[in-house]
Amino acid sequence: KLAMEFPSEDVFLVTASPVIKAVTNFKQVSKTLEEFDVEEQPSSLLEKRYHNIKVIQSGVKQLKSDEHKIITEDGKEYMYEKLCLCAGAKPKLIFEGNPYVLGIRDTDSAQAFQKNLAQAERIVVVGNGGIALELVYEIQGCEVVWAIKDKAIGNTFFDAGAAEFLIPKLTAEKQETPIECKRTKYTMEGSEEKERPIAVSDKLGSALGPDWHEGLDLKGTKEFSHKVHIEVLCEVKKIHLQEEFIRLQRTSSTFPKEEKNVERDEVLWPVYVELTNGKIYGCNFIVSATGVVPNVKPFLDGNNFAVGEDGGLKVDKHMHTSLPDIYAAGDICTASWEPSPVWHQMRLWTQARQMGWYAAKCMAADVLGETVDMDFSFELFAHVTKFFNYKVVVLGKYNAQGLGLDHELMLRCTKGQEYVKVVMQNGRMMGAVLIGETDLEETFENLILNQMDLSAYGEDLLNPDIDIEDYFD
Repeated sequence: KLAMEFPSEDVFLVTASPVIKAVTNFKQVSKTLEEFDVEEQPSSLLEKRYHNIKVIQSGVKQLKSDEHKIITEDGKEYMYEKLCLCAGAKPKLIFEGNPYVLGIRDTDSAQAFQKNLAQAERIVVVGNGGIALELVYEIQGCEVVWAIKDKAIGNTFFDAGAAEFLIPKLTAEKQETPIECKRTKYTMEGSEEKERPIAVSDKLGSALGPDWHEGLDLKGTKEFSHKVHIEVLCEVKKIHLQEEFIRLQRTSSTFPKEEKNVERDEVLWPVYVELTNGKIYGCNFIVSATGVVPNVKPFLDGNNFAVGEDGGLKVDKHMHTSLPDIYAAGDICTASWEPSPVWHQMRLWTQARQMGWYAAKCMAADVLGETVDMDFSFELFAHVTKFFNYKVVVLGKYNAQGLGLDHELMLRCTKGQEYVKVVMQNGRMMGAVLIGETDLEETFENLILNQMDLSAYGEDLLNPDIDIEDYFD
């Protein structure tokens, strides 16, 4: 966008990755919902398309904001007039520097993960967000112990009801032909030749988009399909390597099977996970899918940035950080303006794309001395994705975020087919979760945006025999 706005100015893109992420197959599903694929492309394509863009492949070593200068890892210096920091976030590993702990956030780590899975008989997955959900569903032929700190799976996206709706999909044998996925396959060009060490968590790759598991063959060594055991309300207390575990003379549990009591595990595993509920499981490796932390470290030294509680660089409603001429967008930033009552920040692909586009608009307006209105995408939180092969749409305060006790929920559920939940406050719709092909997203989006009083409809709001679209078109 910047390159288009200022065809005669140089636009530098500094990136540590050999490829860039491009948004393809973009589709505006409704006013606020968008679907797109995220594809990796060689950076030369971007330079060909816009002659004033120069891609610099190097990490940033230091930012000298008072001198309007950045220094890259290879020692070169670049002066800037305006700077936008879009360095994303990195996986929040449960234990740093343990070769048996893999974080999944980017293409490189997904490939390392696949390599290890090929020899794995049992893995432990820790975390309860989108990546953990997808992972547990996709893995076949390997025992999975899934440790979550909540009562129910998928807490970032769902409530316990939606979790109950999805759980049967974990135990069902997977269908051979999943519904076709319209997103992308991930490959890092030229990276296959070099063997990688197990955990390169300190190397920052590009963040995964939705359906990152497409094209990765997630099969372990065993011939059965799904074997998932969920340990709820617990976290990882300690990780023991094999020799340490033998020295401690502790006992570990076998993989729980319904018909038998848990017995002592006779197999010796390379690594053992001790959970806060007292159980110990041996496994081949541990996947840490416990979310991300904004990647601010390279920029903080010597610069007085205002930082949010979640560790991101605070930005105002024009994506300015607290330092002159420096903007931030995507996972690295923390939205610090007074948000719309039905929008909140979440570190997702959709928001990163919107913020990047809007930040470019703001930078251009500042240079030209114009004013710019807040982008419409920040009016309503809206995200569409896929879990367990169901289409999932989340709108507004879908989990009653920040509404306290002053709200009510309405549900409609057809087992194996759809799950509809709306969050109501004072007769107005504040949020919704739609799982399956419900075709309600546009209607609900409008009802949340226009804050119409729906008290008169009561329970009929979700009555499947009443076509509520007719009411509100």
